[in-house]
Amino acid sequence: MSACGCDASANELAANKRRRRTLRWVLAINGVMFVGVLGAGIWADSRALIADSADNLGDALTYALSLLVIGQSLRWRAGAALVKGGIQLLFGVLVVMSIIRGLLGAPDPIGAAIIATASVALVANLVCFVLLLKHRDEDVNMRSVWLCSRNDVLANAGVIVAGGLVAWFGSPWPDLVVASLIAAIFLQTAYGVIRDALAAWREGGRAADQGRLTTS
Repeated sequence: MSACGCDASANELAANKRRRRTLRWVLAINGVMFVGVLGAGIWADSRALIADSADNLGDALTYALSLLVIGQSLRWRAGAALVKGGIQLLFGVLVVMSIIRGLLGAPDPIGAAIIATASVALVANLVCFVLLLKHRDEDVNMRSVWLCSRNDVLANAGVIVAGGLVAWFGSPWPDLVVASLIAAIFLQTAYGVIRDALAAWREGGRAADQGRLTTS
């Protein structure tokens, strides 16, 4: 039975089913968190929370795209990872623009609201991180998803620290600094994901060329 590849195909189908189930859970969590964190960020006048909500939205889009390409060819998965890297890059730029607007205005963030919201978001993103941990080395598609989840946990921890410093010093600067760090994480992750996706894309192209030569 194993000689015909049936066992391998069955194992891959089972693995894809597990990946889809995990991605549906983390997609739902991030969709809910985007709405909640964005609303809290606007109310608390916090650039760090707004940046964190953008992270949740970017992740929700990333997970949806990842669901579409599970089981597809390496080139499809690499293309999806490339788009996800572009999403991370876009949100990094948008967060930078939000920070610039804050610097030009007179932000007055509410420290206690920042801490409370970021703490809830941290718990939610830790759940996502644990769910995705077992998939992180499976392929370029799932690795890019896990990197997004890891960034969420780091960002939430940073926002909690920012909220504490805002409450302690009564200054908006910790909020703006942490928002800047989140933007830097976006941009660094975008670079890494795009680099790996381009490498996988080239590898997929070579595999496709070899397949055509074999069948011709």
